[in-house]
Amino acid sequence: MHQWVIIGGGIQGLTVATFLLKKNKTTINHIRIVDPNPKPLENWKRCTSTISMPYLRSPSVHHLDTDPFSLQSFSKKEPTYQSNNDFYGRYKRPSLHMFNDHCDHLVDELEIQKAYVTSKVSNIEKRDGYWMVGLENGEKLKSEKVVIAIGISEQLHLPDWAKKLKQANPNSLFHVFDKELPSFEKMKAPFVVVGGGITATHLAIKLASSFPGEVTMVKRHPFRVHDFDSNPEWLGPKKRQPFVKMKDYGKRRDAIRSARHKGSIPSELRNRLNHLVRTEKLYIKDGIVTEFCPKEVQLSLDTGEFIKAGTILMATGFEQNLPGKDWLGPVIKQEKLPCAMCGYPIVNNMLEWAPNLFVSGALAELEVGPIARNISGARVAANIISSI
Repeated sequence: MHQWVIIGGGIQGLTVATFLLKKNKTTINHIRIVDPNPKPLENWKRCTSTISMPYLRSPSVHHLDTDPFSLQSFSKKEPTYQSNNDFYGRYKRPSLHMFNDHCDHLVDELEIQKAYVTSKVSNIEKRDGYWMVGLENGEKLKSEKVVIAIGISEQLHLPDWAKKLKQANPNSLFHVFDKELPSFEKMKAPFVVVGGGITATHLAIKLASSFPGEVTMVKRHPFRVHDFDSNPEWLGPKKRQPFVKMKDYGKRRDAIRSARHKGSIPSELRNRLNHLVRTEKLYIKDGIVTEFCPKEVQLSLDTGEFIKAGTILMATGFEQNLPGKDWLGPVIKQEKLPCAMCGYPIVNNMLEWAPNLFVSGALAELEVGPIARNISGARVAANIISSI
């Protein structure tokens, strides 16, 4: 029997695993990490590489390791990172390359691959004193404790018009985080990037560098400029204490929605976009798509403008439904797990959904708050779970 099974091999799951191992709560032989991707953090690396994100939005103290200054110490030890270009701005935001190298270093140091199981979960069932985790590959894992650390990245959001256009002309429209996304070089120009948040911005900058003058960004609202996607005060007691005192989970959900700077970008990205517009490498249109013509791949905006495209790239985020609903939905019914009206777990202050069944990431947000899905939220959840 295993001591811990962690479902999810992304940022959330690996942070929990790192904290458990570094705090000597378990050993690598007594832990299993289940994820459908062949390697840890594969989905994270694929998505961030696709949009060529140069720096993380979060500061250098937010990473997978227990010591907040681990990433800065790592940068000093590695000769590759002796330049000043590896941290950006006053919050010392790390370069993606260095952050990923630091993650790989932890994976090697802790021998994470030994515990890694490539499969999807099909079911979780409470047995006499343990949990049985059934996998799609037929394997069954017995464990004292289970952590569900899955995110919403499998649930790509497309507006209705985009779904219809995709159906009518499949090669004309893609979600930027589609696993089957062809290389941009194989796509037909000109490009239209739909979205106004950080993903759309990174993507527009990347495409404008490779295909200058052949990229148009279409967004529904003016740029929302914020350093972070929620107020940093949510990391401390000032915001979190009043939040966890709310007994009404509907009010907690409302607090999360109002706290998130959805679709926002930091100021330096807006400045880069402005430069690309001034040099006519990028065009930006504000408006909502009202109609489309699949044959000619033309979009009509509510402003009366028309935009012709070779390829439309959707940077429209993810569905906000409960992640893993296909297998988690039946488990909720079977184990009578409590959920709020929004469908998300009601957990205790130790992030326990049922005895020895814990959550991290999106599933923990009604307890952790609006930072739950971020790296900072992963650290909060890992710290709580590893303190048991």
